[in-house]
Amino acid sequence: MRKPIIAGNWKMYNSLEEAKLLVAGILEKVKDVKDVQIILCPSFTALAVVSEIVKNTGIELGAQNCHYQEKGAFTGEVSPKFLLDFGCKYVIIGHSERRQYFGEDDALINRKLKAVMGFGLFPIFCIGETLDQRNQKQTFDVLKGQVLKGLEGISLSDPLKMVLAYEPVWAIGTGVTATKEQAQEVHKYLRDLLSETWGRETADRVRIQYGGSVKPENIAELMEQPDIDGALVGGASLDPESFSRIIKFKG
Repeated sequence: MRKPIIAGNWKMYNSLEEAKLLVAGILEKVKDVKDVQIILCPSFTALAVVSEIVKNTGIELGAQNCHYQEKGAFTGEVSPKFLLDFGCKYVIIGHSERRQYFGEDDALINRKLKAVMGFGLFPIFCIGETLDQRNQKQTFDVLKGQVLKGLEGISLSDPLKMVLAYEPVWAIGTGVTATKEQAQEVHKYLRDLLSETWGRETADRVRIQYGGSVKPENIAELMEQPDIDGALVGGASLDPESFSRIIKFKG
C-alpha cells in the first residue's frame, strides 16, 4: 500500500513573515494527520525559517530546484549539498516552469536527478505535456521521452526515494484540471512505463502525484484512482484552509 504524499509548491511567493504565518496555519490544521505524508517546498529564502518551524512535526521540507554541481562558479545557483544544511529531504526537479521559462531540457534534468540522488535527497520528478501536444495526441510519446531521458542511467534500489509528478502543462495555474479518467489513464501508463525500466515490483511501489489546479473540490475523486498517490499543489498550498482540506481528502 503506497502512502499518500501531498506536497505544496509555494513557487516565488511569501516573504519570511508570510512564510511563518502560512506554515503555522498549516501546522495547526494538520497536526493530527498521520496517514498522509506532507511536504512543504518554500522559496530558497524561506527554507531556514520553515525548517525550524516544521522540525519534529512530521512535515518534511523540500526545495523547488537546485544545480547539478556540488560547488563552483555558478552565480545565482544553489548546490544540492547546501539544501541538506536546511534539512531538506525532497527537491522538485523538472517542473514545467523550469522547462518553459529557463530552458531546462531532459539532459539537464537527468544531470540534476543524478546529483540530487547522489546527495541522498529525494527528487519529485515532474513531467507533463502541453495542450497542443495533447490535442495532437502526443501525450504518451512526450511523457515517454521525458521519463526515459530523465531517468537515463539511474537505478532505483528504494522506490520511496523518488516521486514522479504528472503535471499537464495545460492544467497548471489555469483552473483547468484533468478529469479523474484522464489523470488515471496517464498515471497507469507511467506506472507501466516504470515497470519496463525497473520491473513491476519497483514500479508498483513508486508514488506518482498529480499536479495541475488541484483544489479541495477535486482532490477526493483524484485520490480515488488506483494509480494516483498524491498531489503536487501550487496555488491552493498558499492558503492553510485549502491546503489542509486537500491533505484531509479522506474527510
